[in-house]
Amino acid sequence: MNINKSKKTIFLLSIFLFCKSLFFPKTAYLEEFTSEAPVLLDRVVAVVNKEVITWSELYKVMEFEATDQVKNLSEEEKAKIFKENEPFFLETLIDMRLQLQEARNLGIGISHEEVDEAIENIKKKYSMSDEDFIASVKKEGFTLEEYKKRLAEQILINKVVQYEIRNKIVVSDAEVKKYIDTNEDIFTGGEKYRLRQIFFKRPENDIETKSIEEKAQLVIERLRAGETFSELARVYSDDPSGKVGGDLGIIEKSHLAVEFINALSKMKPSDYSMPFWTERGLHIIRLDEKISPQNIDDLKEDVRKKLADTKFIESYKNWVKGLREKAFIEIRL
Repeated sequence: MNINKSKKTIFLLSIFLFCKSLFFPKTAYLEEFTSEAPVLLDRVVAVVNKEVITWSELYKVMEFEATDQVKNLSEEEKAKIFKENEPFFLETLIDMRLQLQEARNLGIGISHEEVDEAIENIKKKYSMSDEDFIASVKKEGFTLEEYKKRLAEQILINKVVQYEIRNKIVVSDAEVKKYIDTNEDIFTGGEKYRLRQIFFKRPENDIETKSIEEKAQLVIERLRAGETFSELARVYSDDPSGKVGGDLGIIEKSHLAVEFINALSKMKPSDYSMPFWTERGLHIIRLDEKISPQNIDDLKEDVRKKLADTKFIESYKNWVKGLREKAFIEIRL
């Protein structure tokens, strides 16, 4: 499958970090986002209770989630891939619509201020200026208002999920102890690194190889001149992480290729490497943080979070299943 089913990091997943409060009175902002208002039907692809999902909504989601590789295909090839993936994305839209309806039923709302705060936090987290943020929104095919609507819906879903599921999950000390006792290998975890990278895909011929090496050297010169690694990653990196400033998150040393380990052995936090090749391509990495092995208290907290996440996933699936069972759903693809 060539469509990226994971949410774009900047625009969807990160907002869950910024929701502070649970209940807001119903506001005009919430009313703007309900689907009870008259809808111009381009083509109805599903009915969810009394609300419709149109083809244009479905297409917009698929266009947003498509990888750059898919977006660069001919219209005919892209249409074929979209057609193959319609059922998956329609089911996702139906689940989202059911959760938004449940939020309204429970009187959970969203304010303009909360959406604006989430946007400010996203820009701060990814070191984005106002211009960078608006450019990223436009690149994904949205106006700012369309993006705010999508963001508001995601925050609202997070609120209802927090209220209905996450707040009710409890992991006991006994469960944590049992997990540690039966998984003794988790004590063997070694060093971890928080990394960023600028990646150039391995070319097909020697001429392109030289061009890529020259481009990587230009990046090094710009870094030496004081430009930020995250900004250069957005401009140059061929890896999806480039969209979030090259952020690779935290990676265990044991999971890294030997070329990465060799480069990191000479680095301290805030250092960047010289370009180096792996079988995938040419890399420049930045060491944001070096993390030592965990002590027992930190380990217990990580295990507690892991068990809570496992319980959450199962509870969430059952909750959505329950919403579906009591809903009227008609699919018209």
